[in-house]
Amino acid sequence: MNQALPPVPPVQTPQWLETVADLDAWLEVHQQHPLALDTEFERVSTFYPIPGLVQLGAGDSLRLAEPAVVEQSTRFRELLADPGRPKLLYAMGEDLELFRHWLSLEPRGLLDLQLGAALAGAGFSLGYARLVETLFGETLDKSATRSDWLARPLSADQLRYALDDVRFLLPLYEWVAGRLDARGLSGAMAEESNRFAEDLLALSDPANWYLKLRGGWHLAPASQGILKALVAWREEECRRRDRPRNRVLSDAALINLADRLPESAGALAAVEDVPPVVVRRYGDQLLTLIQASRAAGNVPDPLIDRPLTRPQQDQYRKVKKHMARAAEQADVPIELLAPRKRLEAILRVGTPGAMDDFATGWRRQVLAPVLDDIKVLLETRND
Repeated sequence: MNQALPPVPPVQTPQWLETVADLDAWLEVHQQHPLALDTEFERVSTFYPIPGLVQLGAGDSLRLAEPAVVEQSTRFRELLADPGRPKLLYAMGEDLELFRHWLSLEPRGLLDLQLGAALAGAGFSLGYARLVETLFGETLDKSATRSDWLARPLSADQLRYALDDVRFLLPLYEWVAGRLDARGLSGAMAEESNRFAEDLLALSDPANWYLKLRGGWHLAPASQGILKALVAWREEECRRRDRPRNRVLSDAALINLADRLPESAGALAAVEDVPPVVVRRYGDQLLTLIQASRAAGNVPDPLIDRPLTRPQQDQYRKVKKHMARAAEQADVPIELLAPRKRLEAILRVGTPGAMDDFATGWRRQVLAPVLDDIKVLLETRND
């Protein structure tokens, strides 16, 4: 990836879309262009991110907008939800979460250029600043990354930083699209961006968050049911109070509660990682919840994934070796082609049909040379 692209001129004077009418008119003028999009926000002591600034780009026009303007624009909301209008972002996870909560909608048509760049041969999970420096020869000033984006007025350094975050998205998109087209992977970026968005949405459901507490795999099924109830309670409490998860109760504390199952305030206070302030504030709620969950005896489906057995680990290494060969031939990262969690899942099923998730879309194309070899490995289940 040593291809240098033409330099992108810096913005001399930041321009703002000061009213909803300004924003809507700008979107109308540039409706035929992909929309470059980024946000700045604060999330130090809150559960939900607080929007601080929205950056927009289309054609050769870059604009800034206050969140209060953006959230009142029906046209922007419609555009964000339109699957037919490409929205260009880089490492879009946090932006996606922000839009879902802040604007109460499900964005569609998002293209994550970090994923696209990886598929184009730039490397896995490459930072925006590094990719810009490699492709455009410009070193970005990142000193404003952790600055206060809710304060006004914004400094000159903040404005320059914010505009730099969208200034390269369109030429980067054109580079990525050209590389993917040459590789026969023209639809891969959209496919992978959609998959990423769907996975993030599934895990944002409070009822599913327990699955992220991988350390709870050792709990008995009934205890995992209690853990699921405790985790869902914490999610609702964090959202109600708008507080980060660890400011309410840590993952380790929830697992220990599901393991120890305290029946009194004294037993609750003795559980590791449960601080006194939690006992005072939530003690009665937690004891009642644990008691009710024990009585219900619900077993969650699915259970938290267990570590692979030794035979499965051996099979994992063999399957991954084939996939790594295909990834190397296609010049795509093995981490993107075969994420560990998905690869482990097919080993737990242990049948050729478990490869269905890998035998569609761009993965089918990349894995075609090794799919038969992998299915042979899966014909004999290892437990």
